[in-house]
Amino acid sequence: MSEMQDYKSRLSDPASRKFETFSYLPAMTDEQIRKQVQYIVNKGWNPAIEHTEVENAFDHYWYMWKLPMFGSTDVDAILAEAEACHKANPNHHVRLIGYDNFAQSQGASMVIYRGKM
Repeated sequence: MSEMQDYKSRLSDPASRKFETFSYLPAMTDEQIRKQVQYIVNKGWNPAIEHTEVENAFDHYWYMWKLPMFGSTDVDAILAEAEACHKANPNHHVRLIGYDNFAQSQGASMVIYRGKM
């Protein structure tokens, strides 16, 4: 059995902070993000975009970018909204959420743009 690795994520070091599962992995490529959006769509989940300032990522609620895209199945439109949010808030973290309306919870949540540290 391999040994567990300690990820040096500390509040005192903003560059080291981790958000959700995917932040422990190398940054996703555009194609990998597209596949995650397709997964959300395939599951029938409702996509939503949120953003927040880097310094407030742990202490505050994230701001919703427009309303969730209820019933949206257009991957390009979802990605365009995420990019529009990033362009409007270039120094913020931007995350993509897939709301599972049957379980009434988040089925997926991942930071797809990291703000400037």
